[in-house]
Amino acid sequence: MSQTTLTFSDDQAEAHDRISEMLRAAGVDLEQGLVLPAREGKPRVMAVVGKAGSGKTLLLAALTHALEEAGVDIVSGDWEGRKRRDKRTLAILAPTNKAASVLRLRGVPATTIHRILYTPVYHPEYEKIAEWLAGNGERPEIEGLTDEALDRAFAFYQSNKSVPGALAAAGLRGSDFITGWKRREEPLDIGLVDEASMLDDKQFEDLKDIFPNLLLFGDPAQLAPVNQSGSMVFDALPDNSKLILHRIHRQDADNPILDLAHALADPQLDFAAFEQMVEEKSRQDDRVRWAQRVEVDLMARSPVLVWRNATRIRLINAFRAVHGAPEDALLEGEPLICDGIELPLKHRKKRLDLEARGLIKGAQVIYLGPGSKPGFSRLHVIGAEEPRVSAASIVKIEKPDEEEPFIPFAARMGATFLHGAAVTIHKAQGSQWRDVQVFAPDIYAASRMGRTEAGQPLWKRLAYVAITRAEERLHWVVRNRLAKPTGPLRIDDLRAAPVPLQLQPEEDANP
Repeated sequence: MSQTTLTFSDDQAEAHDRISEMLRAAGVDLEQGLVLPAREGKPRVMAVVGKAGSGKTLLLAALTHALEEAGVDIVSGDWEGRKRRDKRTLAILAPTNKAASVLRLRGVPATTIHRILYTPVYHPEYEKIAEWLAGNGERPEIEGLTDEALDRAFAFYQSNKSVPGALAAAGLRGSDFITGWKRREEPLDIGLVDEASMLDDKQFEDLKDIFPNLLLFGDPAQLAPVNQSGSMVFDALPDNSKLILHRIHRQDADNPILDLAHALADPQLDFAAFEQMVEEKSRQDDRVRWAQRVEVDLMARSPVLVWRNATRIRLINAFRAVHGAPEDALLEGEPLICDGIELPLKHRKKRLDLEARGLIKGAQVIYLGPGSKPGFSRLHVIGAEEPRVSAASIVKIEKPDEEEPFIPFAARMGATFLHGAAVTIHKAQGSQWRDVQVFAPDIYAASRMGRTEAGQPLWKRLAYVAITRAEERLHWVVRNRLAKPTGPLRIDDLRAAPVPLQLQPEEDANP
């Protein structure tokens, strides 16, 4: 056992040992720091499951560092060097940009599943820089780049391990060094997947095709993906392939938000008793707030979490109304949710460009203003490593009691967006925000319906997922009221990428 396991709880230590055995059978010995070439064999899949606060992320981070120390190469979604037979590879994955960014903030170099499925193609001249940065080649001489520019790239890479970021620090644009995107053809080696409760069967099969050694980290108390019949992909694994973490760690033991989340496991607890518990916690600890109204200022960056679609639409329209947003335009700073890409098959490359830059279904985006051509938008993709993009956009504003959404502007084809001031709890999975507002009347409505999912009352699953999205403060909103904003929407708080990226040639806006 490595020294990092000294800080583990008993169940984490046992999980670490079991995972180490799995990796040793695959030729990676964490204890000895020994890495052997990969060999053919039966695919290995194991899952670490536990509720919020049980230490899944701590274990994932420790395994990542141990594998890196043993000499396993970490593959990111932005660049992959020449494959060598004697090297083993590792990718740390999450289903969404936001979930990946949460891991990156904790020092884990995570990327999205989509960015591993589709890899960038680099210009050969600039790939020499990437190889050098990764320690696989000599310092190159590139026409047009000074020694000072290369030094800036090297310094950036040492602290951030991002090849596109390093090249941008050298003064290059994304269009200079990335010539396109391709579907991954060759498999990788070891995959660690966070938020595995969000995976559907198709994604799981894709991952098993790529990774002969796959380790899933998931929360069994969350909501199962739509069309999964209330089950999660790790539910079907044999018992000896599932490692269960029970203990809530010391740093989380006095967390009132987690106290509420875990109280939901009590089968005798009904909605009224739970709300009473929330109110009591709010009197004891400022991290839980018994809120008489929705705080509109929070909605621009942290959506209100709801169950019913009708509630979501009403709150979005109320948010736009109090900010004085016109019907035929968006205001800078309005939040959006990517609802997919509307492009025909012949425009597959453009679809890959959009998705690879983070505009995948469910991505959270802030509108920065119109692009230079009709239908184009300048956008900030929350959680993306290079957040500033420009893309052909179709924005849909849904209206209460109206079947068709209002579309203030649109390109003929491109990324489609819904408003993001409120989202359903299902869509919030995998994301976390510092402050989270939960619209309690919707949870109450779910409790009145008496529905169950996987043997658990639906309202409890909804409440659990919603509550555990809060990193620091939970606002339990008990009234259908909206506060007035304290100021206009803003965008100056958003981190800018080194260089804006153009996702679709503007002359192709109307193909």
